Amino acid sequence: MTSMPTKPKPESPTKAKPNSNAPPARATPRSKPFIRFYHSDALRKTTLSLLSTLEQAEDPTAHRDALANVVVELTSSGMDYYFMKPLKLAKAGFIAEQSANLGLAGVQQVMASVIRKIIGRMGGPQLLSVCGSIRQLML
Repeated sequence: MTSMPTKPKPESPTKAKPNSNAPPARATPRSKPFIRFYHSDALRKTTLSLLSTLEQAEDPTAHRDALANVVVELTSSGMDYYFMKPLKLAKAGFIAEQSANLGLAGVQQVMASVIRKIIGRMGGPQLLSVCGSIRQLML
């Protein structure tokens, strides 16, 4: 006797569609590799306060500049943690550190301008999405 192949069942029409505004599902550390950096307590406090303010605001767009400033600060803090701190620990030397500082200062200036322009054009749902992504990274 041979078994007849069965047709796959059609998806249930009542199946909920994922919310496109919701942040992506958080991956557990065991399921995906990750890397993080530590930033100051003051920057964490500022970031969390701004995220709460923006998420509860009637008009999130009123906080675009503040969000852009926090993203710039987080980016700068991450670059320092991932590049400058290891460079100093490696004792690469004064000239190497000064060259790296100068290069990073230029990169940060350009990035800050781009970040501010992009966030400055975002609407409420987009800003809330950025907030959700930042919160997810802070877990």
